[in-house]
Amino acid sequence: MEMSGAAVADPTSTAQGTAGIPAGAADAAARLAASTRHGEWVKVAWEQGAADSLMAWVVYPESKKKAPVVVVVHEIFGLSTWVRGVADQLAADGFIAIAPDLLSRVRGGPSADELKSDSATKLIRGVNVADMNKGVAAVAAYGLSLPAAAKKYGIVGYCWGGSASFNHAVYNNKGLGAAVVYYGTSPAKDSLPKVQVPVLGLYGGNDARVNATIGWADTTMKELKKSYTYSIFDGAGHGFLRAQDQPANLEAAKKAWPMTVEFFSKNLK
Repeated sequence: MEMSGAAVADPTSTAQGTAGIPAGAADAAARLAASTRHGEWVKVAWEQGAADSLMAWVVYPESKKKAPVVVVVHEIFGLSTWVRGVADQLAADGFIAIAPDLLSRVRGGPSADELKSDSATKLIRGVNVADMNKGVAAVAAYGLSLPAAAKKYGIVGYCWGGSASFNHAVYNNKGLGAAVVYYGTSPAKDSLPKVQVPVLGLYGGNDARVNATIGWADTTMKELKKSYTYSIFDGAGHGFLRAQDQPANLEAAKKAWPMTVEFFSKNLK
């Protein structure tokens, strides 16, 4: 699929934040309401043949050609309106975006209702890496089975989801082609030999807790001759793509998003 290496300006988004990048938290609901793309809730089994399921939000690009799939992993705040807005922007940029609710099991079952952030933050502690990978693999398989999908997927995550994205690269699921980590901690050194796909890391300069884990990932991935590239945006804080009301965060978001689109375009064709 031919896609631009830069974020494509979405004419429906000019009044809801900065065009061409996901809306910040304050503007996400308005951006979604104005979107011309088809988005829908789907229920997906955690594993083939399993009785329990999770909900996911799927958004389709307006395209004549088959599109790669990108799984969008939420923050500690769960599958929020903001995360669904990120998925909508990915669809504007030419991808089938699918955002799973990975809290489905710990919240007692699948639901399309958005949790309050404090409730989601408490529940996220109950989601282990194994369940996260099962959930991501399940929605990736669903996405890849769609008639409009190309047979390769990427993953992008934010905060808790950023760590999940890097850990899913370690999981090395069939069909995975690329992983993007937004301000998420790196996996353990001894797990990195399992990574078989290129990883892009995007970090705020004012985020010492997370950034302290970049060094060992960079050194180890280089030693292993694996692809890990990263950028640190001076002045930006943790969660800069969501918190665009702060000028440094907005500038970081404007730089990071085109890098994300270009990375997926290059590795998921």
